[in-house]
Amino acid sequence: MNQYTVIGLMSGTSLDGLDIVCANFTHKNGKWEFVIVCKESIEYDASFKKKLKNTVHLNATDLLHFHNEFGTWLGKEVKRVIDKNKLTIDFIASHGHTVFHQPEIGLTYQIGSGQHLANASGQKVICDFRTNDVALGGQGAPLVPIGDRLLFSEYDACLNLGGISNISFEEHNNRIAYDISPVNMLLNYLCAKIGKAYDKGGAIAQSGSLNKNLLNTLNALEYYQLPFPKSLGYEWFAEKVIPIIDTTEDTTENLLHTAVHHICDQISFSVKKIESDKTKLLITGGGAKNDFLIQTLRQKQVNHAEIIIPSEEIIDFKEALIFAFMGILKDRNETNCLKSVTGAKIDSSSGVIFIPS
Repeated sequence: MNQYTVIGLMSGTSLDGLDIVCANFTHKNGKWEFVIVCKESIEYDASFKKKLKNTVHLNATDLLHFHNEFGTWLGKEVKRVIDKNKLTIDFIASHGHTVFHQPEIGLTYQIGSGQHLANASGQKVICDFRTNDVALGGQGAPLVPIGDRLLFSEYDACLNLGGISNISFEEHNNRIAYDISPVNMLLNYLCAKIGKAYDKGGAIAQSGSLNKNLLNTLNALEYYQLPFPKSLGYEWFAEKVIPIIDTTEDTTENLLHTAVHHICDQISFSVKKIESDKTKLLITGGGAKNDFLIQTLRQKQVNHAEIIIPSEEIIDFKEALIFAFMGILKDRNETNCLKSVTGAKIDSSSGVIFIPS
């Protein structure tokens, strides 16, 4: 097959909601092209967001029960979108929602049971893209670089600003990628202190002032000095970042302002390592809509990078789109996890296939 219609699902660490995208993919003359057919974001309500956030604290039985429950919910939502848009698809590719990510002990776990999703939607499902890479000694993250290479090759580097920021670029014919720092995971945590879900446009952060001691403490975290491949999870954020934030006496405005500078410092350090006179940098993810963050990043780049903010559908749905694409590569038994990115022993075609009953 050289043509596919696939639905991709993404639920990220920022807990914004579920992204659903349906796209047509065509392989011709050795290149992949895509057209987005329809897309939808389902915002998690407060109680569901809290439930997802607290999954890390559930006992084994409750976690597995919620894994199945979440898979059924995903399937029902996809079936609704299929029926609403009268879609005919080849399959669903789902990232699930990450609960545990500790590759240093060989553990990564995403909830959203593939069998329950398949049964509830009536569609073939490909999911669990990270486990095999971790079993091969890799980080199991980031995974989107295969899509960056094959779908967005016109850019020198791709930066995603989600719950966590990650970057992807070519170096000596290898795709290099790694997680840089927390973004919305940190900003939303601070906003919750004043009863807000997020800081729209970065307006609250912009109104604050820089806390230099906090900035220096955050920038000195050991993770930032480590070589890639490397990746981040909520556990690291809870252990290393939250205690610093919670013991810093300052206004939320100043904490947010300083957090934005910290995020931009780490991104800037990473972009400047790319071997290019002028890097064409594509920025996607929810953080691309944070005007103060983007403005601060432009100031710190000192003309090293040409920052490109794409259409809103690419900003919002690039990750879900790439997981749809990763499903295609798995279905074709082609590489979708790169050892140059994750540090695994070999490239692999990762994911598990579920057929509806």
